[in-house]
Amino acid sequence: MGQGIWLRPCAGFPGHGQMKPEQLEIERLRKEVAKLKAERDILKKAAAYFAKDVI
Repeated sequence: MGQGIWLRPCAGFPGHGQMKPEQLEIERLRKEVAKLKAERDILKKAAAYFAKDVI
């Protein structure tokens, strides 16, 4: 009976530490969003720089 108390909590971790496919996709998309935001910020700065020369 004593061992059952310790074994039950371990059963709540499916995949033994591996991420589910949905979690992997979310992580990939978050990285892509961060990259796209960085690219957007660079393009905004470049557009502002070139707009100064025109005006």
